[in-house]
Amino acid sequence: MRPSLVLPPNRDERWDLAKQIGVETAVVHTLEIGDRSRPWRYTELLDLVQNFREYGIEVGAIEGCVPISDTTRLGREGRDEEIERFKQYLRNLGELNVPVVAYDWMAGTRWARTSTAVLSRGDSLTTAYDDQLMTSAPPQELAPVAAEELWEGLKHFLNEVVPIAEEAGVKLALHPDDPPIDRLRGVDRIVTSPDNYGRIMEIYESEYNGITFCQGNFAAMGADIPAAIKRFDDRINFVHFRDVHGTADRFVETWHDDGPTDMHACIEAYREIGFEGPVRPDHVPTMAGETNSNPMYMTLGRLFAIGYLKGLLESTDG
Repeated sequence: MRPSLVLPPNRDERWDLAKQIGVETAVVHTLEIGDRSRPWRYTELLDLVQNFREYGIEVGAIEGCVPISDTTRLGREGRDEEIERFKQYLRNLGELNVPVVAYDWMAGTRWARTSTAVLSRGDSLTTAYDDQLMTSAPPQELAPVAAEELWEGLKHFLNEVVPIAEEAGVKLALHPDDPPIDRLRGVDRIVTSPDNYGRIMEIYESEYNGITFCQGNFAAMGADIPAAIKRFDDRINFVHFRDVHGTADRFVETWHDDGPTDMHACIEAYREIGFEGPVRPDHVPTMAGETNSNPMYMTLGRLFAIGYLKGLLESTDG
């Protein structure tokens, strides 16, 4: 496994901190880019990747920065053009030896939280979701969206792009819906359970049609995390290391060492399946002295989580 951190595309102190704590793999995320939809040109990707490599850091995964929209997710007019851009995106990543691209299949509102300032250990701040607080919210502008639209759109997408991913050597990693509930304000969601993931993996039988194994979402689904790791085996292409208290309808993010999941058993399970891909801390608490201007993604909690992760890795190194 390769402990990784989300890092911005241009060097700042977070690059230096990553090297100082022994992290040599970066994950580049939309949150750091500031543009959720633009398909990157080869020259932009080349500049991004080379900036990291010249500093001694490899780009292990790019997530969120994918040139598709709800047009593709819902199979609407214009999806073929988007998918062609995505295919070229994969070819560009392959040329630059970026091994993983993570994406999601959430239409309309994607990640949802109902609080971003829940008090946690030592007055740190974390986030939460409570579906009861959403019951009086108006439907999304996109609503209604039925699950079958999403299933049809995903099947078409995978049949089109997985062969290109195989040719390019770039593994796809589908992130769970967050929260993993069946409907959010009138819009259905489908990447919400281990069984639905099983159905998605069957759409196209290839290790390139894989998973971002977000432990917090699987915990919210009620899954036995080590068992789910072993179930999905070589379809796990990327790991988000996090945990929650609660269920999909109502949960609170936890410190990585203070949740209900046996994190040591999880690392042992990754070892057992031979997972060698990037694993990054996700959804960390905001600690003393930080502004909470970017909830779940402040710096100190990520440094703590990397230390905890590295300790677990050493303790399971057989």
